[in-house]
Amino acid sequence: MKNTAALLLLTLFLTSSIVDAAIADSSDCDEKCGVRCAKAGVKDRCLKYCGICCAECKCVPSGTYGNKHECPCYRDKTNSKGKPKCP
Repeated sequence: MKNTAALLLLTLFLTSSIVDAAIADSSDCDEKCGVRCAKAGVKDRCLKYCGICCAECKCVPSGTYGNKHECPCYRDKTNSKGKPKCP
């Protein structure tokens, strides 16, 4: 019983540390959002929202516009007014 509980706690700890590491590393998001927002009229705002969406969804559609079918989470995020949140 003690071994099972210890194993469960160890597994939980290792899983949470892996998730934290994945979220903390934003270099992929920065690079992908840089490409996505390259032609944006308001680049700072595009990078901000793209970064938020990338961190939550773990993906960014290719290209500078469209292709949102490649990342359904990114595609389906909406703001409080029901408009697309992710550029």
